Amino acid sequence: MRKTGFWKADWFLGLVVSLVMLALAGGDAVQSLERKAYDWGVQASSREPLARIAVIAIDDASIANLGRWPWPRDLHAKMADLLAGAKAKVVANTALFFEPQIDPGYAYVTKLAGLHEQALAAGGDSPPLAEMGALLKEAEARLNNDRSFAESLKRANSVVMPMLFRLGDPKGRPDHPLPEYVARNRLPQVGEAGGDALPAASVQYPIEALGTRAVAIGHLNANADVDGGIRAEPLVLRYYDLYFPSLSLLVAAKSLNLGPADIQARLGEEVRLGKLRIPTDGLTQMNTFFYKDRGDKPAFPVDSFYDVLTGKIPASKYQDRIVLIGATAGGVGAPQVTPVSPAMEPVLTLAHSVSSILQEHFFVTPPWGGYASLGVFVLVAFYLIVVLPQLSAGVGALATAVLLTALVGAHFGLMVGAGMWIQLMAAATLLLVGHLLLTTKRFLVTERGKEKSEAESAESNRMLGLAFQGQGQLDMAFDKFRKCPLDDQLLENLYNLALDFERKRQFNKAEAVFRYMAEYRLDFRDLPQRIARAKQMSETVMLGGSGGRSNASTLILNGGDVQKPMLGRYQVEKELGKGAMGVVYLGSDPKINRVVAIKTMALSQEFDEDELADVKTRFFREAETAGRLNHPHIVTIFDAGEEHDLAYIAMEFLKGRDLVPQTKPSGLLPLPQVMGIVARVAEALAYAHRNNVVHRDVKPANIMYEATSDQVKVTDFGIARITDSSKTKTGMVLGTPSYMSPEQLAGKKIDGRSDLFSLGVTLYQLCCGKLPFSGESMAQLMFKIANEPPADIRAERPDLPPCLTAIIDKALAKDVEQRYQSGDEMARDLRECMNAAPAPAAAPAAGFDLNL
Repeated sequence: MRKTGFWKADWFLGLVVSLVMLALAGGDAVQSLERKAYDWGVQASSREPLARIAVIAIDDASIANLGRWPWPRDLHAKMADLLAGAKAKVVANTALFFEPQIDPGYAYVTKLAGLHEQALAAGGDSPPLAEMGALLKEAEARLNNDRSFAESLKRANSVVMPMLFRLGDPKGRPDHPLPEYVARNRLPQVGEAGGDALPAASVQYPIEALGTRAVAIGHLNANADVDGGIRAEPLVLRYYDLYFPSLSLLVAAKSLNLGPADIQARLGEEVRLGKLRIPTDGLTQMNTFFYKDRGDKPAFPVDSFYDVLTGKIPASKYQDRIVLIGATAGGVGAPQVTPVSPAMEPVLTLAHSVSSILQEHFFVTPPWGGYASLGVFVLVAFYLIVVLPQLSAGVGALATAVLLTALVGAHFGLMVGAGMWIQLMAAATLLLVGHLLLTTKRFLVTERGKEKSEAESAESNRMLGLAFQGQGQLDMAFDKFRKCPLDDQLLENLYNLALDFERKRQFNKAEAVFRYMAEYRLDFRDLPQRIARAKQMSETVMLGGSGGRSNASTLILNGGDVQKPMLGRYQVEKELGKGAMGVVYLGSDPKINRVVAIKTMALSQEFDEDELADVKTRFFREAETAGRLNHPHIVTIFDAGEEHDLAYIAMEFLKGRDLVPQTKPSGLLPLPQVMGIVARVAEALAYAHRNNVVHRDVKPANIMYEATSDQVKVTDFGIARITDSSKTKTGMVLGTPSYMSPEQLAGKKIDGRSDLFSLGVTLYQLCCGKLPFSGESMAQLMFKIANEPPADIRAERPDLPPCLTAIIDKALAKDVEQRYQSGDEMARDLRECMNAAPAPAAAPAAGFDLNL
């Protein structure tokens, strides 16, 4: 009998896999997996953030009201004075003040002041010359924003400022010594404990006028992981032979009335702040605890800079608080990826770090953590090399599943229960890869082990089939199941697979699975009835169809024994209505039990094949753009997808109905109610326009209103753009010409002011029950919109207040420059008119059904 070479033995394959995985354990792929598991552990943990921390945001609203960024420093000075007057404990302004602010006017004033001094030196002493000197001094004092800011910092005596280092190993010596006001922030007590701090080669710091008045200056550098995420805070940086603390560490110190001299660092081991001990990794970084939002409330309170500056939010709110000032506006600063957010603004990351330090909330890798990770890795390798080759396929799969569950459970248990991070994903990856390779190898055994190999192969194919089925790859699952010998257990698997095909509305494939089962055992469960039903459905049912088959969807949804169909992960409950391009369904997300409205669009039926790919690309891009909108008067988009050429959008399910019935003379609403509704729509459009989203199809049919709760929602953002410049098979241009602006009808590039024209048409119609432009043909209608003034609304509604007539006229201006420039302007005028004009008597709306 010939002996098999050792390199063909299972234990040798296990050894090779273990050595390869050990070499790859420090690579980006495995480390990214470690970080992802770390993020899941953070998300599973729950602790309360420090209540004394407050954030003042330089947000979009502040920039819109105070001017483009960067602001004049007198605004920062005013904020510093406000917070000082409120007795804030410590203030961290994360704006960068690395350059002096020199306005053009200030430069000229200083030149004139110099000339004035020369004139005085030459003997000039007239009263006009003295008056000019006084004016120049006053102008210089008012224009020197750096000086006014510095005086505010001096009065406050509580402001901490940032500096930025360029990370990298320094070469030689620094070009020049650091200014004393920067160098005094270094750590005098630094010990080495076998570790180091991140090195820095150069530094940018605040200008002297401001830096000398700051109570402390700390670095604001972040150190991203291999996958770009921010999880750790570099508490200390090494600049040549000096060590500087982070801004978060100094903010925490100042809140405890401590300074750099009270901070002790043992590099690679810990940082002590007074009585607080912060364990660190080998680069003296803290594994920050990131706090989850509580429902709709953020972890830390965030107020608008403008609201605080103008007194809308009283400064007294910040008494004895740690106040962090930083940018959250789009385009100002770079959002960071953190375990709890894919885009967190740096000032909020700073808030999490400060809270972690002061409450000693962080994740710790103990000194023995590396040995523990290696020990678990060795144990898994021993299992693959020695134990698994001795087990049958079924027992081996069970043992591997138990070990994998133990590894994952230990990871999460240590993080959630003890705040410890032990890296176990390399061992888990070795377990999965090793088991898969060893199981696969057994399919290639010689004739001597053929029977055993075939049994293991069947079990492996069944497991792969179940895995593919769980991932939704039903065709591949069926292919794997057909490679297994038929038995009662496999019949159960095939039966469930056929039901999944039914849920996907692939009744012909469900029929094929049922017939494959019938070849082995026709009396299994209700197999004959299932075959007949699947055959009937495959011949008559098409979800979202049109023409003669349009009633088929009702057959699917209401057939008692038939599984309810699925669109993506959503279960379709019933039909709500039909539109020009598809059907709207009531659906639910079974995983989170959320009710949704699902709008379907049969794009493949509406567009030619050569333009279908472009239409699909625009569909998902516009759905994604609309999904980023978060406003109380804009319908929320949850998801978008495609299934068998049926594109769909899952969105918030709204009570009530659209405003089309209220555009009829018999259903008009009272004018104050109309103005209130349109004002909220204008605000929603203003928000969308600020986020670079143009609706393109504003009309009563796309405005939902629920009278009981007085709720207004704008729907169908971006849907008109999906078919921009395209036509349906009926030859009808998508969109509603009666509501289009002149520039939209002309095919010009449009912006938010086009939406405001359409809103003006809607307001006109809601007030009098007629459209401002009408024509006997499409061409005549388009000509009137582009060239003629609207019909006089006072002829239809003489009781209309003049202020409302003026609003309608301005919204319907042909010239976009004469029109409202933003929805906020239009909303403001409507509310002023609503408050000023007496409410006319109006009959209650007829037939306003609020429930779909």
